[in-house]
Amino acid sequence: MIKAFIVDDEPLARELVKKHLQKYTDILLVGEANDGFEALKLIPEAKPDLLFLDIQMPKINGFELLELLSENPAVIFTTAFDEFALKAFEVNALDYLLKPFSEERFDSAISKKRNIELNPDSRKDIPLQIIHEQNRIVVKDGTEIKIIPINEVDYIEAYDDYVKIYQGKKYVLKKQTMNHFEQVLPKDQFIRIHRSYIMNVNELTKIESYEKNSYVAILKSGTSIPISRSSYSDLKSRLGL
Repeated sequence: MIKAFIVDDEPLARELVKKHLQKYTDILLVGEANDGFEALKLIPEAKPDLLFLDIQMPKINGFELLELLSENPAVIFTTAFDEFALKAFEVNALDYLLKPFSEERFDSAISKKRNIELNPDSRKDIPLQIIHEQNRIVVKDGTEIKIIPINEVDYIEAYDDYVKIYQGKKYVLKKQTMNHFEQVLPKDQFIRIHRSYIMNVNELTKIESYEKNSYVAILKSGTSIPISRSSYSDLKSRLGL
């Protein structure tokens, strides 16, 4: 039995998916949510195998929801916007249904999930990668969801399988890689100055020598961040030095 869950802020859109699911005796609808916040509360308990997910929703969008889930079910996006198609397949989506979609198009998407159930090796798990440029970072901090505008991020530090996202002296943890943020943060504002640090250039006040051929970046908050030798020339070039 495939357990399905629907996330969409449009009631009629949720009803359409439920209508198309009625004929499938091997799919059990285990829940639905009308926004990403509600979905974050319900999905861990429902443990669905398949997620019908809208993209443009209030509060947090579909991509941000996927980033916050500890386990990622198979995803079929259901949206009225075609500009997110490439991004959807970057996060390993099964399919991308443009509203209003036909029953035949819906059935085609379902068949992809069924094929995977019959042949698990036909689709290997791919780590979640969202490579579009971000203007905010969404973090699950305990039971709270925090939305951090990137302009308020001082720097990001590697921390085992997580990163620390600093705002002044305070930070929040997010399970994500440094390479991810190096890709998605605006290149004109953020630069990786060390394998363990990405810095907001706007927060830099000065560069000081630390030891022979070693330097540190001093931020407005007073924090010192090491600059690797390989990144020093890139930083100078970025600053026009």
